[in-house]
Amino acid sequence: MEENKLKNIKLIVTDIDGTLVDDNGKLGSESKKLLMEIMKQDVSISLATGRLHSATTELAKELSLNGYIISLDGAVIKEFKSGKTIFESFLKTRHVKKAISISDDLLVNIVLCHASSIYYTEYNSVIPSLLSKYGALYKQVNSYEEYLSGTLEIVCSSDVKYSIKQMERSFNFPISIGCSTSYFRSKKNENIFYLEIRKAGSSKGKALEKLLKHISLKAEQTAVIGDWYNDITLFETKALKVAVANAIPELLNKADVVTEKTNNEDGVAEFFEMVLKSKRN
Repeated sequence: MEENKLKNIKLIVTDIDGTLVDDNGKLGSESKKLLMEIMKQDVSISLATGRLHSATTELAKELSLNGYIISLDGAVIKEFKSGKTIFESFLKTRHVKKAISISDDLLVNIVLCHASSIYYTEYNSVIPSLLSKYGALYKQVNSYEEYLSGTLEIVCSSDVKYSIKQMERSFNFPISIGCSTSYFRSKKNENIFYLEIRKAGSSKGKALEKLLKHISLKAEQTAVIGDWYNDITLFETKALKVAVANAIPELLNKADVVTEKTNNEDGVAEFFEMVLKSKRN
């Protein structure tokens, strides 16, 4: 790694789960110490996560974060200290209604993700026990009718793969104009399948581009750190790319730096130490 690349870094954007914290959601003591020192070197530390914004604030407080939080995989960008919203990407009400209608027909579980809470009804009460939205606040409601607006993401879930794939096919052109869908199998439970629906253009990579424009910074002055499929768009930017040892092959192949240790071994501390050393030289 060229010393100048590290020395020029002004912004570090890191994923949380599987990257910055271990599998129990705990931040490594070495990473915490190093990040505190890096922030003293006029480097902004920001988070980019699939979590809701409200599920990131405790970690941000623990770090005394001086940067921004990209949440729901790019649907929301907020400055942490001021709470100022830089960007929000709400789904149109008609798209939310259509998704609920299709899920009812296919007997697929569905929840609506807002910035502060995930809303579910009695008929979808299984989702909070399955959905990997760490630290999210779940609220049961009688009906989705009052929560159609303000929806940033729709998550559908089923233990029947065919049903989820059918949901994805049904929520397709021309119904889905202005939306993007993402199908995946649960990382923790291989028998559970998900479909996420967001407004088109919502991704960590797109959010990073918006953030860089907002703070007038170049991608070359940025480092991104990740481990999972939702981090791929970050690795498609011109930022310095850092993958932890437990990252998926798609990220390992694109990375400029791969840590020797995993997230459970505080692997990101290796990179933070490199950055701090370059800043002090």
